[in-house]
Amino acid sequence: MAYKKRIAVLSGAGVSAESGLLTYRDNGGLWDNYDPMEVASDRAWKQNPGLVLDFYNAQREKLQGIRPNEAHRLLASLEDRFNVDIVTQNVDNLHERAGSTRVLHLHGEVTKIRPENSCNEADGYSESLVVDCGYSKVVLGDLAPNGAQYRPHIVFFGEPVPKIERAIDIFSAADIVLIVGTSLSVYPAAGLYRYASPKAPIYIIDPADIPVNDSRITHIREKATSGMAAFCEMVK
Repeated sequence: MAYKKRIAVLSGAGVSAESGLLTYRDNGGLWDNYDPMEVASDRAWKQNPGLVLDFYNAQREKLQGIRPNEAHRLLASLEDRFNVDIVTQNVDNLHERAGSTRVLHLHGEVTKIRPENSCNEADGYSESLVVDCGYSKVVLGDLAPNGAQYRPHIVFFGEPVPKIERAIDIFSAADIVLIVGTSLSVYPAAGLYRYASPKAPIYIIDPADIPVNDSRITHIREKATSGMAAFCEMVK
């Protein structure tokens, strides 16, 4: 069997934006309307868990009516020719719904919940108690079998990113690196490309200037959908 090159993908909110999901940090994004410290932080969960649940219930309801776009589909189609691992900063499920089979969610998944006393440093970030709630609402009083309140399966501001080591392994093994839909301003994800082999070419799809300077980089100045079409032509 012929060797299939490994592509490590880092995807961000710009991919899902073309499906109609608001980004978080851009002008007009979610954080223009909400203070993340009040709805998406460890402090917020401790002080006002009901408000946090309401915020993520609204995100789930919005996601239910959203469909994957051509960028998601093209990323999935790469699996026909390459071993593709997607490390995403997105908490939606659009990569999976488009057909991608190996997706690592760095910041969690909005369609999943877990007991508030699980997935912490004490239990080694075990995901054995994570539940797929789909697009259902979760309210105070919804308890896990262990008696704990269910919380969003999200990495809140102020919490560590438990899957970053797995992401580093993926990028370290890559033959090709693709970065799409992210401004490379959110760490630790923004530094993942640095773990790739010096021989691995790096493609960044972003219509704006990029905050990195590396001789391996090919900058595709397009939005995610048109940029993915260009990338697929380049790696034929």
